[in-house]
Formats: sequence, structure tokens, C-alpha cells
Amino acid sequence: MGKAEMLAYGRNAAASPPAPAAAWPLAKLKAEVRRDVTQDLKIGIHETLAGLEADWRRMEEHADMSPFQSFDWLTAWLKHIGRAQGVLPCIAVGRCGPGDPLFIMPLMITRSGPLRVLTWLGSDTNDYNAPILHAGFAVAGGVRLFPALWTGITAMIRNTPRLRFDFVNLAKMPETVGNQSNPFLTLPVALTASRAHAATLAASWDEFYGRRSSATRRRDRTKLRRLGEFGEVTYFEPRDDGGRRRIVSTLIALKSRHLARMGVRNLFASPGYRAFLDDIATGGKTRNFVHVSGLKVGETLAAVNLGLSFRNCFYHILMSYETGDIAKFGPGAAHLRELLRQAIASGKDRFDFTIGDEPYKKEWCDRELKLYDHLAPASFAGALAVAVGKGYLGLKRAIKNSPLAWRLYSRARSMAGRLKAAGPAAADASGSDETNP
Repeated sequence: MGKAEMLAYGRNAAASPPAPAAAWPLAKLKAEVRRDVTQDLKIGIHETLAGLEADWRRMEEHADMSPFQSFDWLTAWLKHIGRAQGVLPCIAVGRCGPGDPLFIMPLMITRSGPLRVLTWLGSDTNDYNAPILHAGFAVAGGVRLFPALWTGITAMIRNTPRLRFDFVNLAKMPETVGNQSNPFLTLPVALTASRAHAATLAASWDEFYGRRSSATRRRDRTKLRRLGEFGEVTYFEPRDDGGRRRIVSTLIALKSRHLARMGVRNLFASPGYRAFLDDIATGGKTRNFVHVSGLKVGETLAAVNLGLSFRNCFYHILMSYETGDIAKFGPGAAHLRELLRQAIASGKDRFDFTIGDEPYKKEWCDRELKLYDHLAPASFAGALAVAVGKGYLGLKRAIKNSPLAWRLYSRARSMAGRLKAAGPAAADASGSDETNP
């Protein structure tokens, strides 16, 4: 059996190799890591992504991860949103001798009022938050030994004055990361209020769509025919930057109206969000996996979508559709059917509807994915914040898991949103109801 210790603490991967810092010997790791898999475990805490790019991109070729942890996604988020929020990246990288890292944990320090929080980098725009794991992580017993490993990592972060934090808030963590169990679920966790949903695709569209009832398929045909009375129905994927930006602009406008109608805070109005979406839709590297498409009815851009095509899965991230008479005949549903058809044609075996419990997702999906949150204090003020946060999240879960309570809450929130929007622009704030596209 071999030994494992945290020996290295790197502040910036762009600089020279990190000098040894105060070692954090992890007794639980000693004599439990297989000699043929790993040597001494070295942890570096990096305050920039730049010096990690080569290792990160190699990890993306084979490691277990989601697209929300890809280098280009997080780089764009940091450029447009993170900097405006004043976040401090702190990326934990574990190495066991030469070769690719054993793991990359994209973390950051941000603020919640006067308090400092350790959370996932880009957490607000990520539907899934998780580490990037080398296949050797599981073989080396990383999941079993993770609580001790995490204790050492958080202590190393707090030992740097500018990275000190009051509490940990890790949200929306899936049960698995690729083919591995998520090691963060070995920490004290609670269920996220919302779940995620996914559909297992078939070898052909006819086989997959044939799972729907004949009555449902007949209804879809009738609506599509009625939709065609407004003009030719055309699905398209713009290739040029101008067309992709038009999709993003339309998506933001429609989603903003929808959120106003629901009485929900408009995330797209926050600094940097529009630029972030434009960047990932048109960027030279992100456009390789960021998918944008639309459904035109005549000259009307009736439905739009932004998703991610990553490995064997299509991730359905953002969608919206026009309101008015045309909405009665399901432009959003027609667009979704075409997205599913295209995913099957491109060889995907899974269509991930991501986080959210909208009824239309459950109509298509055969998998419900549980997500988890971890809250932990690191100071007295942080302990108070964690106590309040756990109470709030518990109440939110209780409301969302009660159909009656959720219906009443949603109606009250929607009414408040309509009252707030009342005035000259009230008619434009009517929005689209995307719970049943």
C-alpha cells in the first residue's frame, strides 16, 4: 500500500510550479490508495484558469464531467458574468505523479451580502454542478476517502487570506458524474427543490416517437397542420454569427416576458448575461457544442432554443416561443419534436431536459434525476447563514413537492408579477407559458 499526502499548494498555475505549503496529511488516505494507481497526492489551488487550459482540455477528451464544467463555458462565464460580480476563482486540482490530473474542482469565492461563500464556478448558469474526474479517481478510492480529502481542500483555501470564506454552498449536484458516483454526495447533503429529467432515445425517430400514444400523435399532427395555416413551418439551425445572435436575442426577449408574467426575477437583465449567451453561441470554440435553432412559421420566428450537444447527450437548456393565436397550436412542442428527431439522427442516446419539473418534460422522459445541495459553515456568521439557508431550502422543497402549495404559490407569484408590470407595457409582459409548449 502507498501513502498519500497533500504536499503542494499552487496559487497560480500560470506561474512557476507551486512551492510546498503547509502540508495537510490526510490520515484516512494513508495506506488506502493503491500503489499501482497513484503515488503521492498533490493538491494545487489555482486562482486563474489560464495556466490550466492544456490539462483541462485533455481532461475534456476522456474525463467524467458535464458540459457545464468545460473550459470554454466557464471561461466565457468568468469573462462576462463573474468579473462583474467580483468573484475569485479557486480551482482545486489533484495530481498523482505525471500525467493528467486526478480531478479538477472548479470553485470560486463570491459574496452573499457581507459574507463570503465558497461555491461552484458559474453555479448560477449551470444546470449541473460537479467536479471533473479522471477514471482513476474511482479506482483510487476517491469516493470512499472524499470527506477527508474535502476537509483538506477547504482548509487549504481558507489558509489564503483573500480566499477565506464564511460558508460553503454547493448546489444542484447530480448523483453521478459521467460513469462515476459523485464524491460530493459523501458530504451531508439535502435534495434540491427541483429535479432534472432525461429521456432515453431510440435507434430511430419512428421507434422513439412510437412510444407516444396514437391519440397524442394524432393531436400533434392536427396542431402541426393548423400551425401550417399561418405559413410554412420550417426548422433551421443558423450557421452564421448574425443568425445565431438573432436566436439568442429572440430567446432573451421571450424568456424575459415569460419571467415577468411568472413574477420571477429576470436573470437575463443582470450584468453580463446577454453577452455571455452571445459569446457561447458565436465563440469559435463554444459554438462546436452550443446548439441554437429556431422554428419559423411563415416569416415569424415562432420558437427558439439554445442547447448543448456534448458527447452522447443533447442538453435542452433554454427555450421559448411566441404568444398570441399561433401559440394555440404548439410551436414550442413542434420545435421540441424536431430537436428530439435531430438528436436521434446525430447518434445521441440521451436527451437531457435538465433541471425543472415542468409537466411537458415528464411526458417525454423515462428518467428522473435527483440533485443535491451541500451547506456547511466556516465561521460564526456563516453558521447563522447556513441555518437560515437550510430552513429556506427546506421550505422551498416542501412547497414544490406539494401540488396544492406549489399551485397556490405560483398563482400568488404570477399575480404579483402582473401587478408589478401593470402600466403601458403590461400587454407586452403577457409572456409565454412554457410549462406546456
